[in-house]
Amino acid sequence: MPQSLTPKSTSGEISAFLAEARRVPAPFAAGRGRLIFALDATMSRQPTWDLALGLQGRMFEAAAVVGGLDVQLVYFRGQGECRASSFVSDGRGLAELMRGISVRGGVTQLGRVLTHARDAAKAAKVGALVFVGDAMEEAPESLFAVAGELALAGVKAFMFQEGGDVRARTTFQEIARVTGGAYGAFDAGSAARLATLLRAAAAYAAGGRSALEALASKEADVRPLLAQMRG
Repeated sequence: MPQSLTPKSTSGEISAFLAEARRVPAPFAAGRGRLIFALDATMSRQPTWDLALGLQGRMFEAAAVVGGLDVQLVYFRGQGECRASSFVSDGRGLAELMRGISVRGGVTQLGRVLTHARDAAKAAKVGALVFVGDAMEEAPESLFAVAGELALAGVKAFMFQEGGDVRARTTFQEIARVTGGAYGAFDAGSAARLATLLRAAAAYAAGGRSALEALASKEADVRPLLAQMRG
């Protein structure tokens, strides 16, 4: 069963985080990678939840080439509900978890997602955080502070936005920049675009920059993500 996540406070200056983050070694190692796959499960997300469910197996396919991948599902919905599953090692297991979750009304809880990813990375190496969402209803400064701590833990955030909400876009882009990760956008009708984004993040989580570069050499849509990444 997914476990509930408890929010924690954060502090510190973004500039200090970034300076030290540049000295943090790559978060991956030989063997299987670990990726946290986080989704907004509030009511507006139903079409893209279904899309992500249909495409999530692409992450495992991309990672299999460079050693495999274990994925943890994190989602938020309703009035303060934010939960994390155990790590699963194949697409069937992740699909089963996702099929058991329905969307509900509520507000975004991205801060709790970032805090969880930071704490998980301190306990055991995490190659990347993937977040898929369409809105942002929290104080951006608090999110950037946690993103800085996530960078110190060696985790790059891949922030994928559905739609064109300006506040979400600017916040997602800054979280990606702070962590040295990447931002990408798609819409509910662009399944191929989301599939590419998920494959790219999984390749990095499993095999690091070299794996992402190899994928980019074959798929032009991956190259803009690679160009954004630091380290």
